[in-house]
Amino acid sequence: METRIDIWTFTDVKIGQMDLTGYSVEATDGSIGKIDEATNEVGGSYIIVDTGPWIFGKHVVLPGGVVDHVDTEEKKVYVSRTKDEIKNAPEFDPDRGIDETYRNEVGGYYSGRNA
Repeated sequence: METRIDIWTFTDVKIGQMDLTGYSVEATDGSIGKIDEATNEVGGSYIIVDTGPWIFGKHVVLPGGVVDHVDTEEKKVYVSRTKDEIKNAPEFDPDRGIDETYRNEVGGYYSGRNA
């Protein structure tokens, strides 16, 4: 039987119970910005990261399933992706929001399959 990981659910239930707004985000190879918004819905969890000057002030959406762990003392969220992987993800348009099409694009990108 194959184990399926839901890319839109935090891997640790405790993470879904935290307010991550304002935490710094660390990719596997360095800092990418700060969390502007986080949702804790089961099957719909994600963080929106303000990348600041890293990619010209854009925002990126990271599904909850890419969050590896959280350091509450340092207020840092560690994700299991590189800066390049995050930079090349489908672009987030705040005016469009996270509709089903965008969610499928992002989910497919981060889970390694084409949506």
